[in-house]
Amino acid sequence: MSKFLLNIIISSLAVVICAYLLPGIYLGGFVDAFLVALSIAFLNQFVKPLLVILTIPATILTLGLFLLVINAVIIELADWIIRDGFEVDSFLWALFFSLLLTVVTSVLDVLSGNDRKGRSKGRSER
Repeated sequence: MSKFLLNIIISSLAVVICAYLLPGIYLGGFVDAFLVALSIAFLNQFVKPLLVILTIPATILTLGLFLLVINAVIIELADWIIRDGFEVDSFLWALFFSLLLTVVTSVLDVLSGNDRKGRSKGRSER
């Protein structure tokens, strides 16, 4: 299985868990979670870098905390892209969802042995 597909499946499972835990997030099923994970991956790859560059002054002034707002905007954009099957009640729920999604995805990555950064797990390289 390709690394990208494994990352999307893990992210989909994390989306399901987060939607179950947060009352302000509505998810139709696992197919919708898969679509949400794909849209978030796309948005993180192409839209987020542009948003980060455009908001450098705000990010500096807030000592990096504005990046949380950018993550919530990405979730809101995913909500807009996936019209049926995924709904976020408010910006605050998008913020909570993005924070919880990061934690749950990290835990699932550790449990699955998946290493998203591509570092080697063998001997240390010198």
